[in-house]
Amino acid sequence: MPRTLALPRAAALSAAALAFVTATPPAAQARPEPKAREAFVALQDIDPTILEEIRYFTPHTFVGERIDGYRKPLCILTSPAAEALHLAQRNLLRQGYSLKVYDCYRPQRAVDHFVAWAKDLDDQSMKAEFYPRVDKSRLFEDGYIAEKSGHSRGSTLDVTIVKLPAGPTRPYVPGEPLVPCYAPRDERFPDNSVDMGTGFDCFDTLSHTMDPRIKGEQRANRMLLKKTLEKVGFVNLPEEWWHFTHKPELFPDTYFDFPVSRGPLQHH
Repeated sequence: MPRTLALPRAAALSAAALAFVTATPPAAQARPEPKAREAFVALQDIDPTILEEIRYFTPHTFVGERIDGYRKPLCILTSPAAEALHLAQRNLLRQGYSLKVYDCYRPQRAVDHFVAWAKDLDDQSMKAEFYPRVDKSRLFEDGYIAEKSGHSRGSTLDVTIVKLPAGPTRPYVPGEPLVPCYAPRDERFPDNSVDMGTGFDCFDTLSHTMDPRIKGEQRANRMLLKKTLEKVGFVNLPEEWWHFTHKPELFPDTYFDFPVSRGPLQHH
């Protein structure tokens, strides 16, 4: 397992949060008290140089609309995860790159939105981009959609790398022609990240981090992201090159549902 770095700036918050979890029986953790939320921070308060493109605040999602619970385009994480990401960013900046996050903490109501969409087999408006080769009826069975997400525990994020200086990205226009997320980079929806072989949220086996069909520069880019984050305590989900969880998780058994907003974070 990758070594977890000591993170002094987060120590006080982490200790308080861990004490809360330890003292709270499992049944109560399903409805966490507000003080547990004090362990969460806005990433931009820890490292404003990390780029944020919070996709679920926009209609450019596999659902085709903004997702429930995203009141602000904001990355929220537990303090240890945010501090570790800051260390990774310092490493990448020295090499001429920056991290860019697509999603961080995800409230349970957003996951519920995904589940409701996945059960509606008639709604396939975004299939041509996000899951061209997957039958929507198999999204649960194949593991693309689940009723719980590690994102709701606060230490998981979706992230990529951008070569500096970062170029602009254009907004998605609802109704525009869709291109498969695994198409060549100059054909699929534009993203200012380095070429990872697929776009973000691509429901396809090509998104598996170590898929042997991903070679050359694309593989090197995936490995740069993976190795950089592993050095500061993150673990990659093998099925998604963009998905990382900081270990040990501050809340390994708690699924939060407060909205993505500045509300719980006013103390920062």
